[in-house]
Amino acid sequence: MIRKMTIEHEGVRVVRVTFHLPASIHADKIYLVGDFNDWHYTSHPMLRSHDGGWVLALELQPARRYQFRYLCDGNSWMNDGDADGYEGNEFGTSNFVVDTH
Repeated sequence: MIRKMTIEHEGVRVVRVTFHLPASIHADKIYLVGDFNDWHYTSHPMLRSHDGGWVLALELQPARRYQFRYLCDGNSWMNDGDADGYEGNEFGTSNFVVDTH
């Protein structure tokens, strides 16, 4: 699930995007990787939520499209059926898109 909410943060309008994956995903670590963090594999670890799922909230600039993927245990990429869209990448697969318009 991806939830978006426009908020004011330090006098600037931003979009808080919360990424949530279900508790049924068995992993030791899941990272959110995307163009918002220059595709750094470990800078945005997801945390376990009270329901056992995986969650991470980011404050992103409005009126942009961000590409992202989930990296599970450092070796497998995961899909997100709740993404706003998909974009092909240079590896012959697709990145997911979250739109903050």
